[in-house]
Amino acid sequence: MGGNTPFADLDPDRILHAVESLGLRCDGRVLALNSYENRVYRIGMEDGPARVAKFYRPGRWTDEAIGEEHAFSAELRAADLSVVPPLVLDGQTLHHFEGHRFALFEMRGGHAPELGRRDVLTHLGRVLGRMHAVGAARGFRHRDVIGIESHGEDPVHYLLEEGWLPPELEDNFERLAEALFDAMDDCYERAGETVMLRLHGDCHPGNILWRDDQAHFVDLDDCLAGPAVQDLWMLAGRREDSRDPWRWLLEGYETFRAFDRRQLHLVEPLRTLRLLHHNAWIARRWHDPAFPVAFPWFEAPRHWESVITQMQEQLAALQEPPPDPD
Repeated sequence: MGGNTPFADLDPDRILHAVESLGLRCDGRVLALNSYENRVYRIGMEDGPARVAKFYRPGRWTDEAIGEEHAFSAELRAADLSVVPPLVLDGQTLHHFEGHRFALFEMRGGHAPELGRRDVLTHLGRVLGRMHAVGAARGFRHRDVIGIESHGEDPVHYLLEEGWLPPELEDNFERLAEALFDAMDDCYERAGETVMLRLHGDCHPGNILWRDDQAHFVDLDDCLAGPAVQDLWMLAGRREDSRDPWRWLLEGYETFRAFDRRQLHLVEPLRTLRLLHHNAWIARRWHDPAFPVAFPWFEAPRHWESVITQMQEQLAALQEPPPDPD
């Protein structure tokens, strides 16, 4: 549960010096923005609008993997999709300063979309259909591929091996995890062979800014390869009230790209993988002082009891038919 503390030397002076090393002139204002994985700041500029500086977590991605994120966002922008690609400065998008890697972005405003509205979900479906058409044009070489092993088995092994579960819950957790893996395997079999494409990867409402009746997608830090449904399910809500949202999303999506309905068998497996991966993500980052502050309940037995309850609910959901938007 230990490790070197990341970003420990990233004080306001170093942040400003890093930005100004690119020939820019800051006005001294630095405002930390909400981000746990990386460190993200609003930087006031003497000439022109404020910029956003994202400092990448040390050791998480290779330069090549970050380069693929940047290239993908530039491809999407070139296709007239509203994403926020990194700025090109001195011919580069990824910059290095005193052991830190960072990129600069335009500042964009907006609010989360209202997912209960048909016009909003149809619009989001259209945008994702266009995004996936770009994503299918070529593949990633250095980014992750979402799957049961990488986002389920590895996180479970980590949590058990590092002793995060209260001892009295370990056996139950391990048995439930094995049952979930078997049930997810069955769902993947029912889905059949699935086309993997480049995705946003973390397409929840907090990563979508809604402004002027348009969706503006931000933060491709988690872009990866996977099935198209990975970018859709978090916008459709829970099973009990998702029929209309799925229909509206796919109405827009299929304006630009066909959607294989068999992928709906993957909705609950992907929800399960997010649950497991998210808990392991917090555990792996616990040495970062920002995480105990943000997630003070994480070490409490009550949290792990809640996780087991959610795993039981997911095991039941994996046995049920997939969403039926038709």
